[in-house]
Amino acid sequence: MSNYFDNKARNKYVDYPVKEEMELMPFLQKYVGGSRTKIKELLSQRMVYVDKVQTTQFNAPLKPGQLVQIANKRHKHDFRNKWVKIVYEDAFIIVVEKAPGILSTTQPGSRALTVKDILNEYVQRTNRTFSVHSIHRLDRETSGLLLFAKRRDVQQMFTDNWKELVTDRRYVAVVQGDMEKDAGDVCSWLTDSKMFVTYSSPVDNGGKYAVTHYKTIKRANGFSLMELKLDTGRKNQIRVHMQDLKHPVVGDFKYGSTDAEYGEAADAAGRMCLHAFLLEFTHPITHEHLKFETPYPAVFRELVSKNG
Repeated sequence: MSNYFDNKARNKYVDYPVKEEMELMPFLQKYVGGSRTKIKELLSQRMVYVDKVQTTQFNAPLKPGQLVQIANKRHKHDFRNKWVKIVYEDAFIIVVEKAPGILSTTQPGSRALTVKDILNEYVQRTNRTFSVHSIHRLDRETSGLLLFAKRRDVQQMFTDNWKELVTDRRYVAVVQGDMEKDAGDVCSWLTDSKMFVTYSSPVDNGGKYAVTHYKTIKRANGFSLMELKLDTGRKNQIRVHMQDLKHPVVGDFKYGSTDAEYGEAADAAGRMCLHAFLLEFTHPITHEHLKFETPYPAVFRELVSKNG
């Protein structure tokens, strides 16, 4: 079979039928040719497709009957969106970084644009029958890492085995005031009212038990920079637990960061200061250990700068 790098085909893609089980990288080395570095460039530039699904995963499993395609040119319609940045993608999942101000997925009675809508449009450029499926959510005003499945069976795997597959999720937040402790835990039962407000109770009130671990990174200018790790992923958990500590998240007008109490500091960043910066899990198909981390938003650091 001819070397892709030495012989560029005239068609839009060069096709490589899969005839034996192996991972993508050794397949490309064997049939496409070129150095490992050049093949990694093809993957990073999103020029490799498996059964018409764009993939960057070097160890994606291949089975006889599948089709690997290499694009002759980098796709002219690379993904660009002000709300969503793709961090990782393979044939089964998409990890994205979401901006504040957009819903993760559709809510009852809402027609607002969502991250799921944007990703559906993106994957349907390849095949209109494709769609993405939500695995977990972030609040509209929370930014950070989100995970979506490209297949319903993969979504179900995460749903059925969440605690076994998802090993770490962490957030960073800026809260009002100087935290009294360097580290601690908040534990309570959380319930929702008919007005969609989450309430916390130190005793079992029929709600869902929630545990948040917190660590104080820095205190300055009347704010505290916090790292938070969840044992449970309840709705509004961090926001309510910070309110319980009497240190609400900056910009969270729903749960305690009010103009009446904090004045201009209530909206010091022009957004709610909560960001999902770390996501770690085991891939349900490849069983690969994956860890993704994004920088703390610059505005969070500015709020606790000694010169702020």
